[in-house]
Amino acid sequence: MRSKSPAPVILDVDTGVDDALAIALACRLPEFDVIGVTTVAGNVDQQRATENTRRVLHFLGAGDVPVAPGLTAPLVRPHRDAMAYHGPNGLGGLELPPSPGRMVGAHAPEFIIQAAREHAGELILVCLAPLSNLAVALLLEPELPRLLQRVVIMGGAFTVAGNVTPWAEFNVFVDPEAAALVARSQLPITFVGLDVTTQVRFTRQQWERCRGLDHPEPRLISGVSSWAFEHRQLESYALHDPLAVAVAAYPDLIRCERTAVSVDTGLWSTAGQTTMVRSNSAASEHLVALEVDVHRFGALFAGALGVPMV
Repeated sequence: MRSKSPAPVILDVDTGVDDALAIALACRLPEFDVIGVTTVAGNVDQQRATENTRRVLHFLGAGDVPVAPGLTAPLVRPHRDAMAYHGPNGLGGLELPPSPGRMVGAHAPEFIIQAAREHAGELILVCLAPLSNLAVALLLEPELPRLLQRVVIMGGAFTVAGNVTPWAEFNVFVDPEAAALVARSQLPITFVGLDVTTQVRFTRQQWERCRGLDHPEPRLISGVSSWAFEHRQLESYALHDPLAVAVAAYPDLIRCERTAVSVDTGLWSTAGQTTMVRSNSAASEHLVALEVDVHRFGALFAGALGVPMV
């Protein structure tokens, strides 16, 4: 029996610490063929996100994966970064060698559209950043929902508090207008929000054990985690973006509810709040993750990247 071919995947990132780990995971999962990475302003500015992405790919031996820079700011609002959480260069202070890898001429939304047309019905898009690129791609190509197999979005906080305000998760908070446009679309979306991502964590104990390992993946994880454990003195941090990548490969890692999603685009304190709207049958419905198999994800993450589970 022939094994199933890897699915073509594009990652949309704002490469900070957990994006770097998500890129590594996507590159190591046999279920995926990473055909490109797009970048956007989020954790860091777009130029830094692009450079970080290229360096991470090169360090992992995947420097031939094309990188397409995207939007330099949210659709409407000024950009707000998360450098305090990701360190002075977005990679926890880890300095990786420059990459000779190629940049593509296409702007990120155009790159997504071109790939979706080329791999119609097969392409999986994993969004790990503010949704500015995807929103513009939707505006440029109304047929995008029909062309994509699946869209997995790390974003939202539906039954738990946000991580920027009590109401909003960072990716949605940075560009709520883009998130609202995406949520209203017919895209086949799975939202992987703080409801589940905060349950899967990388611990200080794992970090300490990684520091003695010499393979590229543990070295990357050890380096980008230094800011969290040495500067911020955390005992663990959430693997938000790696979980979204894992869910794209293994949808049964999570239990979901099908529901319409509303995004608050107001100017008040609740801006960026995501709400499940069960009573609006006319709205587009998506999957929202509410539970996760923590142990299974931990084993998958550790096994794929060669790091200790505990």
